[in-house]
Amino acid sequence: MGKVAFLFAGQGAQYPGMGESLSNASAAAKAVFDTADAVRPGTSTQCFSGTKEELTQTHNTQPCVYCVDLAAARALEEAGVHADGVAGFSLGEVAALTFAGAFASDEAGFSLVVERGRLMEQANDRHPGAMAAVLKLKNEEVEAICAKFEHIWPVNYNCPGQLVAAGEREEIDPFCKAVSEAGGRAKKLAVGGGFHSPLMHEASASLEAVLEKMEMHQPRIPVYANFTSKPYAEPLKATLARQMENPVRWQQTISQMMEDGFDTFIEVGPGKTLSGLVKRIAPDAKILRVEDAQMLSDAVAACKA
Repeated sequence: MGKVAFLFAGQGAQYPGMGESLSNASAAAKAVFDTADAVRPGTSTQCFSGTKEELTQTHNTQPCVYCVDLAAARALEEAGVHADGVAGFSLGEVAALTFAGAFASDEAGFSLVVERGRLMEQANDRHPGAMAAVLKLKNEEVEAICAKFEHIWPVNYNCPGQLVAAGEREEIDPFCKAVSEAGGRAKKLAVGGGFHSPLMHEASASLEAVLEKMEMHQPRIPVYANFTSKPYAEPLKATLARQMENPVRWQQTISQMMEDGFDTFIEVGPGKTLSGLVKRIAPDAKILRVEDAQMLSDAVAACKA
């Protein structure tokens, strides 16, 4: 077996009840939720018992998904499965950086993701946005359709045949119609804003100001950045802040990781979105998932086989 990567899930994968099974099965996972509750009381309750509507609100989604991501990764590590490198999709990148020791403490990483969620929701209140995944068209075709709209941009380069666009809310339906007319299919996403687009510029600048007051240093293992598709390097803080208003280059990231010797990818956190994308990008890779106690047991067994 080559290198093992943990992939940290992003916004949109949340669901009621997530993380509870992990917390019950692993002391390391439970410690993540305990830390979150100490910083932001009620976070574990939101994960375990929150409604779908509650979890869809960005200021709740981000800290809750972060916790499940980090809890799954810590449970794997506790069970003897170690990552040679990590990557996270959008907010998952903060959990990936925390796991890799880029911040002074888990409390610092969690506090940052809470602030990130707040700033992004605030930016959406000022500039209401939406996102839609486009299927069945080449990236160049989607980019050309985006260019016809004043406030629609290609933002998440997910895998071959799937590119997500973001933009102002009133333009997203006409954009989806244009996609359909071009022979593609557009599906609006369950997220609370036009993320990774210029609509997030104010949030990005505010987060960079927050980061300037924080301790951040080179991770202990490579963390592949959405912004560059390469391992984090200086300037660390600017790279993390700019991620919020720039495209997520996920296809390039996974391709780069494969080139760097990774052949086993374990998605940590809620849902199976990243596993599906990796299957499209790297069909020969070994793909595992951990979001509950049973999957944890299965993944550990598969890695030790």
